[in-house]
Amino acid sequence: MQRVWVITGASSGFGRALAEAVLRGGDATVLTARQQEAVQDLAQRYPGQVATLALDLTDTEGTAAAAAATAERAFGQVDVLVNNAGFGLIGAVEEMTPAEYRPMLEANFFGTVEFTRALLPGMRRRRSGRIVNISSVAGMTARPGYGFYAASKFALEGLSEALAGELEPLGIHVTLIEPGPFRTEFTGRSLRLAEHVIEDYATTSGASRETVTNRHGNQPGDPQRAAEVILEAVAMDNPPMRIPLGRYAYGRIREKLAAVTADIDAWESRAGAPTEFPEA
Repeated sequence: MQRVWVITGASSGFGRALAEAVLRGGDATVLTARQQEAVQDLAQRYPGQVATLALDLTDTEGTAAAAAATAERAFGQVDVLVNNAGFGLIGAVEEMTPAEYRPMLEANFFGTVEFTRALLPGMRRRRSGRIVNISSVAGMTARPGYGFYAASKFALEGLSEALAGELEPLGIHVTLIEPGPFRTEFTGRSLRLAEHVIEDYATTSGASRETVTNRHGNQPGDPQRAAEVILEAVAMDNPPMRIPLGRYAYGRIREKLAAVTADIDAWESRAGAPTEFPEA
């Protein structure tokens, strides 16, 4: 049975790999990209399966409404929404300006909000659907230099948790994908660096900046294999809420969970830790 997908940010990386896998499997998809011509080759290779749309990151609400209308007009419905569009931003919190971090929050978080809101009415009517939000290992654990990027992904994770609870009784599932380093353009043309550099942060956020730029093209993760994992999850009757991708992501997330558990266990054991009223 053919599914209909909407995939945002489909010109490269995870979006492109997933779009190709979806189309090879015979499904139909609406593909969004900042430059619409970047996905026209897929429309030509898979006639009748592809509709394309230019993604305007300055008007995600308008683009999301257009994507919903395009999907309904071309294919009748949307079964799977993949919120993938976004970009990376690295620099110390003090180094950043609103002109740098607010567009990233608009793209990474608020764009997801608008695409989800635009496509939910149809999924609710059919009592069926899948929403796949591309998060990051940074959505679970933040490192120096990734403050604003992690904030966008932490926000996405919180939204997704609440949304999953709201939609579960309606037959709609939400899944977070949490990749570690993958060989995409995240550390290439999709990465933005703080323009202002403060020397005091050289060993913290500065080290992160140097590491990520030097690693471009040598990341261990394969986007094609990531696409296969996402396809498998979408096909499941009850997909998991979170799917880390890659050994690095599993390791970092487990370290974070262990650290949080150690902190709360240590504080809970302190005398006087309870804060409830005596009669509670």
